[in-house]
Amino acid sequence: MNKQKYALGLVFCIIAVLSWGGMFPVMKPALKIVDPFYFTLFRYGAVAIIFAILLLIFEGKKSFSTENNLLKIWILGSFAFAGFSFLVFLGQKLAAESGAMIASVMMAIQPLLALLLNWFRKGIKPNKVSFFSMIIAAIGVVLVMTKGKPSSLFQGGSDMLLATILILLGALCWVIYTSGSSGFPNWSILRYSTLTTIYGMLTVIVILFIATIFGWLQIPSVENISSISGALTYMITLAGVIAVFSWNMGSRLIKPLNAILFMNLVPITAFSISVWNGYKINSFEMMGCFLTILALVINNLYIRKNR
Repeated sequence: MNKQKYALGLVFCIIAVLSWGGMFPVMKPALKIVDPFYFTLFRYGAVAIIFAILLLIFEGKKSFSTENNLLKIWILGSFAFAGFSFLVFLGQKLAAESGAMIASVMMAIQPLLALLLNWFRKGIKPNKVSFFSMIIAAIGVVLVMTKGKPSSLFQGGSDMLLATILILLGALCWVIYTSGSSGFPNWSILRYSTLTTIYGMLTVIVILFIATIFGWLQIPSVENISSISGALTYMITLAGVIAVFSWNMGSRLIKPLNAILFMNLVPITAFSISVWNGYKINSFEMMGCFLTILALVINNLYIRKNR
């Protein structure tokens, strides 16, 4: 592999995971003002427009054709930009102060979720090391979400348990989306990103329309939207357009197996920003983060060694 391309791929992956690691602390105050559903509309609606403009400029109108893949593109986009955002940020909101920590750790276990997905879809059973890694990672997640008190899950901790399940399902949605990109080898990264975002946003709009009509959601006021402009700008640019494109490009340049290891930086980044903002992390949360990352590294290195 060309060393310059590999180095460029590393840079792209680092940009993506650092941006994603920062989005959870950034979202924490914003979720107290605007619900995660309408926030998703504002965020990915803008991302879809930006991607569409770039695709039109660089590849022309013909690139907007789904080439008889409309259903597949729509499903993948819905998983990523409706499923992921709705579930993860709703879970983060329910988890309150610990939401950013739990969400970031869940993002880091996506490689293990990918193993389970392959087992379910293709019958590829994870090896013993992967199973062991899953158990260790699960212990780490429990330590983070309970702050070292597992009994809290059954003592008024129903919101925390529900939040964790929602975030886990959201992470799985992103794994499905990422794995789906392999089905479009002849498409550019920009084209795949653009079309899935556009059709995924159609699902977001339909869900929000129904929820608003029935009174389950309310359209945020102009004042509320204005008050989260900083978070919205970050989520659209760094954690949106730049992160999605950088991750897909980095994965293509250095291969997914190498790129996925960088997901370990997501909780580290989130922890660092949260501490900077005054969040008090206890020893159990630190231990949980360490165990989760250790499990992922062990599993990744084992897979690389036995390829």
